[in-house]
Amino acid sequence: MTSPSLRNCCSFLLALASGAALADVVARVGNTEVTSEEIRGWLGGLSAQERAAAAKDPALLAQEVRRYLARRAVLQVARAKKWDEQPWVKAQLDRVRDEALAELYLQSVSAPPDGYPGDAEVQAVYDAGGAAFEVPRKFRVAQIFVPAAKGDPDGKAQKRAAAIAAKLREKGADFAAVARAESAEANAAERGGEIGWLSEAEMVPGIRSTVTSLAKNGVSDPIRLDDGWHIVKVLDVRAASKRPLSEVRGAIAAQLRAERAQANRQAYLGKLLEQSPPAVNELALSKVLETTK
Repeated sequence: MTSPSLRNCCSFLLALASGAALADVVARVGNTEVTSEEIRGWLGGLSAQERAAAAKDPALLAQEVRRYLARRAVLQVARAKKWDEQPWVKAQLDRVRDEALAELYLQSVSAPPDGYPGDAEVQAVYDAGGAAFEVPRKFRVAQIFVPAAKGDPDGKAQKRAAAIAAKLREKGADFAAVARAESAEANAAERGGEIGWLSEAEMVPGIRSTVTSLAKNGVSDPIRLDDGWHIVKVLDVRAASKRPLSEVRGAIAAQLRAERAQANRQAYLGKLLEQSPPAVNELALSKVLETTK
């Protein structure tokens, strides 16, 4: 049964996705009510990746909101005990506030213009991307598995694998039917031995060279691995391809904006420090360090 908190968060997500007006209160913790506007502001502070993940998964959003509420509960207790009025706490809060203010200002002066990057910049990165946007060749593979004890001292497993291979070489042999009847790997056997689509990197090294050398509908001889004998069939092959620009445009744009923002930040800091060069009294600094030992 779905909890009230999860229902609230799911409703919020649906409203957020549709652009509909949100109820004022979407959650509570202790005596504190948390409004949709507050949650929206908190979501805005998450990374783009975190927001995208939460938008796709209401349960994940609910989990993140619960973490936020836990922090609010702690904050409620701390304020009730006037923790923020203690001198050493105030000093740390001032330091954190100053750092946050400086960081937020730096982000504002470093942000690229709204129209950046344009189509030409994105296209240039895509054209020069090489392997970054390549989808590797993939093979749709099925197998029949015959388990074997280490060393297979009596050779029974090897003989059984050889007999299955001989059956598969018969005219009109149905690999899927043989897999359902003979393979010891139950889940795959139910699917006629099918494992699914695999790239070369995803294959067990012991069968990789065999699979990649087979043509479509080709069936291998029995292959000995540590766990037993494997007979594989290549059901289909997908040639290597390049992901379409429409699929990677967003990622390229985000990368370019991040790089431009970093460059802008460094340029701004360089100019600022050039106008007001920092000076450090190293002798006085060394005495400060001595007092902290």
